Amino acid sequence: MYDIIGDIHGHGSALAELLKKMDYTEQNGVFRHPERKVVFVGDFIDRGPEHKKALTLCRSMVEQGSALAVMGNHEFNAICYATPDPETAGAFLRKHSEKNHQTHQAFLNEYPLGSAEYKDIISWFRTLPLFLDLGAIRVVHAVWHHPSLKVIQPWINADNCLLTDAYVQGSKRGSDVYHAVENILKGIECKLPKGYSFEDKNGQVRNKVRLKWWDEQATRLPEAATNAGEADLPEMELPDHTYRYRDSVPLFFGHYWLQGTPEILSPTIAGVDYTSLSEGGKLVAYRWQGEQTLSNDHFVWVDRVG
Repeated sequence: MYDIIGDIHGHGSALAELLKKMDYTEQNGVFRHPERKVVFVGDFIDRGPEHKKALTLCRSMVEQGSALAVMGNHEFNAICYATPDPETAGAFLRKHSEKNHQTHQAFLNEYPLGSAEYKDIISWFRTLPLFLDLGAIRVVHAVWHHPSLKVIQPWINADNCLLTDAYVQGSKRGSDVYHAVENILKGIECKLPKGYSFEDKNGQVRNKVRLKWWDEQATRLPEAATNAGEADLPEMELPDHTYRYRDSVPLFFGHYWLQGTPEILSPTIAGVDYTSLSEGGKLVAYRWQGEQTLSNDHFVWVDRVG
């Protein structure tokens, strides 16, 4: 049985508290449960104050067999930030701009750029699969997007980890691999009509909105947008081809800063990332017991610790 834990973002103490709440005990430096295993949905880094504590805890659990994990967009971005661009001397796959540096600042404070610890943790990030199909359940960071999973197949290994060249292609805006990685790790977006834009939670101006692909009832843009806040969006219908996950296999994902009391999004879909602990939110887990129809009663969470 699995306990699927949402985006941690450097909050090590809250993660330890959540594990204890679910009856995991620390044995020789590794949290374990006699009958259950954790699945992390990615985004271990950025924002929080305890990156080393969080990453040491997560990595030890994965390496000692008491947890599984998938890659989040923040790990993908960190890898690209650390990887020289083979086509441009002195450049990196993710630009070392002031904006990007600020995004990674909390992580870099504890893992200084270029240090041995930094290189080691970046190498570990590369071992994280893009998705997990465990037979009875599936886990991905943002979207189990069938068309993108098909595109990415030649660019992953047998463990579903991105190959080296995939980071290069995935950093080339407009390439098929770039769009596939964007969908899987960052979500499906809809471009706004000319003249429309909004500022996201980080103050960045955007002309695309991220969609609630799981909500079959959200057919118009204002109700389908997940990241536009109170922005004035056009009253337009979503395209007929808007992606929906309709498989019978239960799916778990993170990434979206859901709000309110944790609850399932459909009988087979559950998000486990709620408003960030850094913003006074909660760290959430879903305790899967083998059911094919998911239940609100299986959510567990902790508020910010420390």
